Amino acid sequence: MTEQEYAQCARRFLVDSDREFAAGERQQASEKLYGAANEALTAIAVQRGWKHRTHRDMKNAAQRLADEHDDPFLSTGFNTAEKFHKNFFHDEMEDYEIEVDRPYVHRYVNRVLALMVG
Repeated sequence: MTEQEYAQCARRFLVDSDREFAAGERQQASEKLYGAANEALTAIAVQRGWKHRTHRDMKNAAQRLADEHDDPFLSTGFNTAEKFHKNFFHDEMEDYEIEVDRPYVHRYVNRVLALMVG
């Protein structure tokens, strides 16, 4: 896939996640929200020629992006998204956590996508 296709997928996952949360499908919605963050970061990694195949690669890409822009949010936002990935498997997030962290991940995805060149 191209970086633009990854970016488009990230945006679609955000919309799908919102719809699934509204329908009460917390686990599926959580995975889509994590997927949105992962796809956005993958778009940047592809564009910059960074490794992006493994979870470790993605963690490193998030940190590299944060360092590059002197913006810790570009790493911590991915960490927050990971909570939703874990929630997909265990459904352990409290309602208040979802309420607080969902917009944070939305902002992360939009911030990462805004860093794409071209």
